[in-house]
Amino acid sequence: MRAARAGAGQLAPAAAEGLEAAAGSQPPCRCPVRREGSHRSRRKEKKPKETRLPTDPSSLLEMAGEITETGELYSPYVGLVYMFNLIVGTGALTMPKAFATAGWLVSLVLLVFLGFMSFVTTTFVIEAMAAANAQLHWKRMENHQEEEEEDSSTASDSDVLVQDNYERAEKRPILSVQRRGSLNLFEITDRVEMGQMASMFFNKVGVNLFYFCIIIYLYGDLAIYAAAVPFSLMQVTCSATGNESCGVEADTKHNDTDPCWGPLRRVDAYRIYLAVFTLLLGPFTFFDVQKTKYLQILTSLMRWVAFAIMIVLALVRIGNGHREGHPPLADFSGIRNLFGVCVYSFMCQHSLPSLVTPVSSKRHLTRLVFLDYVLILAFYGLLCFTAIFCFRGDSLMDMYTLNFARCDVVSLAAVRFFLGLFPVFTISTNFPIIAVTLRNNWKTLFHRDGGTYPWVVDRVVFPTITLLPPVLVAFCTHDLESLVGITGAYAGTGIQYVIPAFLVYHSRKDTQLALGYGTINKHRSPFRHAFWVGFVLLWAFSCFFFVTANIVLSETKV
Repeated sequence: MRAARAGAGQLAPAAAEGLEAAAGSQPPCRCPVRREGSHRSRRKEKKPKETRLPTDPSSLLEMAGEITETGELYSPYVGLVYMFNLIVGTGALTMPKAFATAGWLVSLVLLVFLGFMSFVTTTFVIEAMAAANAQLHWKRMENHQEEEEEDSSTASDSDVLVQDNYERAEKRPILSVQRRGSLNLFEITDRVEMGQMASMFFNKVGVNLFYFCIIIYLYGDLAIYAAAVPFSLMQVTCSATGNESCGVEADTKHNDTDPCWGPLRRVDAYRIYLAVFTLLLGPFTFFDVQKTKYLQILTSLMRWVAFAIMIVLALVRIGNGHREGHPPLADFSGIRNLFGVCVYSFMCQHSLPSLVTPVSSKRHLTRLVFLDYVLILAFYGLLCFTAIFCFRGDSLMDMYTLNFARCDVVSLAAVRFFLGLFPVFTISTNFPIIAVTLRNNWKTLFHRDGGTYPWVVDRVVFPTITLLPPVLVAFCTHDLESLVGITGAYAGTGIQYVIPAFLVYHSRKDTQLALGYGTINKHRSPFRHAFWVGFVLLWAFSCFFFVTANIVLSETKV
């Protein structure tokens, strides 16, 4: 049992003590409870339903299937490729340096463990998606049944007969209706995004905390992107102007105060590129943009060509006896950044609804997701181990592609420039999409019942507060490893561990209350025991305190 909730579908606050709440016992209003009384009085009671405010949880249930469409269906193996492509992104380019800093054995163990934890919470989100779909389907069945009863009772000549029908319906087991559609009740057919699931399963405080976590993560994303593009351009163009010719040793290290073009320092070039990047892509934040299918295919193709080239070149370099790297077995001082980078590199939970829902056959969905994670682990291992043994740890760049912009590594100029500028092409296409997503989340967080925003607030204020903070962060620092590490360690922990754990816990409780305690979710997680929910939360909070303590101690030493 849990505390009574203000409306259907809202659960106790997403906090630890909410897991132990034991009070009021009224079921959600979406449960098929039949009230006694004449049909005439029932029709009067239904009228307010037609004018409910959008924030009423039951109306959110009805709207969820209409707000987001499933999209074009694709096969499970195409879905596997899409998920692989979603997870392996920019974060992978910062992993080699984090691996070299923390030591290869510690890095390998932590990578495998974090991959396993990400798989666990991915199955949690899929189970919560199925539970949300079941409640949507049940709501439709209940509404359809009520309409049929209205039609039949209108044709009836006796109110007594109608009352008798209600009494019989009152005694009918909930699962008797479910058995007729048990195979389809938990089918994932409606794309219910994480924000909608939070509205269905959390109370107002939980929903606000969810959006706060998403917003912080998106800010971190934008800051990483805003720093990565100018940094890559600075590295490539300053090197091309003579500071790092083919005759310069690979060990040469540059400071931000080193000259780039004449009197301009490298940091000046970086900030000029940042300003140009902001002026070119920033305006998209004030409009609605969408990444087209062909642009996505192009950026994905470029990404895999770049990854393949880097792995092959590193293997060839090692095979030719040019191995420079001798990484330590373990260096615990580097675990903080490694943890954040790995969490960031396994991030996919927030995009699962749009990824999983269009899969045509979800019969072996968990197995396919597991296979995806195995392939991703193998790929990350190959990328990082070839990097840390090919290059010395202190020579690895924050953005791994920049290690191949050196003439002593790649003699072909076209390949050097392609790898050096690869982040520019791929990140530039993603920046406007994430900015618009962040802006829309701000709007949702501050939205009030029946209210609309003034034009200035809608078109100026929200885009401005979306764009300025990440640009200011990028102006102050281009330490990509730290940006990725902090984003992954804090906001990433919330999205990847805390939110899925609370979602699956509350969705299980809500499903039992709404559909009965014998209900079985066909997409339930293999980690269905409550122990796993507690373990994920314990791990998340432990990591949060560990990273915070590590940062504090590091700053104290400095």
